Amino acid sequence: MLRFYLKGLFRDRSRSLLPIIVVTIGVTLVVLANSWVTGVLEDMVVFNARFATGHVKIMSRSYFENRSQQPNDLALIGTSALMASLKSEYPEMQWVERIQFGGLVDVPDENGETRTQGPGGGMAVDLLSDESREIERLNLEKSLVKGRIPQTPFEIILSDQFAGKLEVEPGDTVTLISSTMYGAMSITNFTVSGTIKFGTAALDRGGMVADISGIRQALDMTDATGEILGYFPSGEYDDVEAASFAAAFNEKYSNPQDEFSPVMATLREQSNMSGFLDLIDYFKGIIVTIFVVVMSIVLWNSGLLGGLRRYGEMGLRMAIGEEKGHIYRSLIIESVFIGLAGSVIGTLFGLFFSSLMARGIDISGMMQNSTMMMQGVMKAKITPAAYYLGFFPGLIATVLGTVLAGIGIYKRQTAQLFKELQA
Repeated sequence: MLRFYLKGLFRDRSRSLLPIIVVTIGVTLVVLANSWVTGVLEDMVVFNARFATGHVKIMSRSYFENRSQQPNDLALIGTSALMASLKSEYPEMQWVERIQFGGLVDVPDENGETRTQGPGGGMAVDLLSDESREIERLNLEKSLVKGRIPQTPFEIILSDQFAGKLEVEPGDTVTLISSTMYGAMSITNFTVSGTIKFGTAALDRGGMVADISGIRQALDMTDATGEILGYFPSGEYDDVEAASFAAAFNEKYSNPQDEFSPVMATLREQSNMSGFLDLIDYFKGIIVTIFVVVMSIVLWNSGLLGGLRRYGEMGLRMAIGEEKGHIYRSLIIESVFIGLAGSVIGTLFGLFFSSLMARGIDISGMMQNSTMMMQGVMKAKITPAAYYLGFFPGLIATVLGTVLAGIGIYKRQTAQLFKELQA
């Protein structure tokens, strides 16, 4: 019987071609939209994790409460002992210390007088240790525009855009005017070792990267750090694992009565990332739901048109004694085959277009005034879900459209069949 239905669809393409085209287009858009949204949002999560939040982050309780200000006067102290404990108790995690700093960057002329200056902010990371993976994690080498990575504590990298505004080149000296951990003024000279393009407008306007040992001396933060970031060995963020990990750490180390005791926060709890993480899951459901509704309406109308064209066929089948229920079921079976064919073709097209979009689209020109931590190149990402997600709207919409259109079969009156056949 199934073979009979398939022959009917192949031989009478007028009743299968249009629905298959509709399903193919719909499934292609579902797969492409899913890959695009997943890629953009996950890239945003990864970018924030690498540059700002980590998968988990340890701060003092007071620093966490005022984290938007990045107050180094509330930094953790005695961090060498804390880092040793973390590496001993959680060796599977990758732990890094960072200091967020900011201040006025002054460029002197040949007489030592101010030539240009501008406000900047950046991060101090471990660039000099052999075991450090910060250069790779922040993609510094590939992002260099001029110069090289710092090789001494008092060398610094400026964003290429910021360096252009200050009119400095690698090898020039700049002065960082900031405040120490204890509130005193800090004036420290750094040599520009290179310039970099971060790929996000928020950092490219005035971003800097320096080695943490030099910034510790400049800000009087010996054995202290603003943040300790932890990364899972897989490199992927797991919200459930991170929440469990943070709860266990806080129960052991954090004291609500001590404002300088360490507290661990997950990526979800920082930088308003909870909304983005939820959006990744919600948007997939929204995409499928929208396309199921739209495609069902289109296929319903297509089914009604096909039903009108096959009006005589249905009448003849009922006239020779075929039950209405059997006819109805046969139409649904036909729609399943149509849905499968359209879903397979649509999925292949969707994966093809997604692979093209995976190369990325540069939207940095639209983000000149953006303050969001996101990359200027947006890419699609093909996930395992992309291989089967399109089958849900493809099959559900096709069957639903046939179910709605086929209801008219039960409204046919046998008494009118012979008049129709005579006509």
